Amino acid sequence: MPNSSSLTQFLLLAFADRRELQLLHFWLFLAISLAALLANGLILSAVAWDHHLHTPMGFFLLNLSLTDLGSICTTVPKAMHNSLWDTRTISYHGCAAQVFLLVFFLGTEFSLLTIMCYDRYVAICKPLHYGTLLGSRACAHMAAAAWATGFLSALLHTANTFSLPLCQGNALGQFFCEIPHILKLSCSHSGYLREIGLIVVSACLMFGCFIFIVFSYVQIFRAVLRIPSQQGRHKAFSTCLPHLAVVSLFISTATFAHLKPLSISSPSLDLVVSVLYSVVPPALNPLIYSLRNQELKDAIRKMMTGCFFKKQ
Repeated sequence: MPNSSSLTQFLLLAFADRRELQLLHFWLFLAISLAALLANGLILSAVAWDHHLHTPMGFFLLNLSLTDLGSICTTVPKAMHNSLWDTRTISYHGCAAQVFLLVFFLGTEFSLLTIMCYDRYVAICKPLHYGTLLGSRACAHMAAAAWATGFLSALLHTANTFSLPLCQGNALGQFFCEIPHILKLSCSHSGYLREIGLIVVSACLMFGCFIFIVFSYVQIFRAVLRIPSQQGRHKAFSTCLPHLAVVSLFISTATFAHLKPLSISSPSLDLVVSVLYSVVPPALNPLIYSLRNQELKDAIRKMMTGCFFKKQ
């Protein structure tokens, strides 16, 4: 069996054996990635173009779109390449880069979603202190902390995972490089336990953020229900529900992907679930936000109308 020092490539899980299905997966992933690029690109442009969106929520939404673009560009291009050219390989260093970038973008995204929850909590429960608690300097510091947290987490997990000796072959049961599947190839018990410890620490931190989000939304909904006017309640809900939907989509798919019972685990189910948490959210998040955010919809409409008439 090869060890990690002699490994030059890994074998990823193929979507299908039949050529027709491989091409179908290529075109499907191409459509999803183009939709994600277009939708997130529109949000980035709208937030930068319209001064009405130069708010803390707009700033964090811009950062969220960057993480969505980063995560889908980390996994999908290689999967498309393999489906189109009927291959399964990824280089050792390419796999390490994929693990680092995916953990970096997903970790940063979860931190940003937690910060955006805090933004909604302050806006609704402590509106008089909003300008103080969420000024431009504070927002920049929180966003920098989110990116730094994602970077540090990715660095620790990647360095530890790819320092392990691998002696169980080079076939990964996933269409992209994922830490649990790489750990299955390890023959170092102590290194394996060290990485499991890092994963447990990360899971505890994420659980702490999840508890904070739940607690914040309990306080938010209590405050919203006390608003006397129906219009005021509708406006408050319209700013909170998109964020809650995105958080629910992110947590539910990622949790099920990594904590599903072994009794129902299978290569085909693992493949579907991994697509749901790594590919679908970056394409759906912009749609969720734009459907309920009237200011964002107006900004996108004005921007596109302005570009159209400028060409005329």
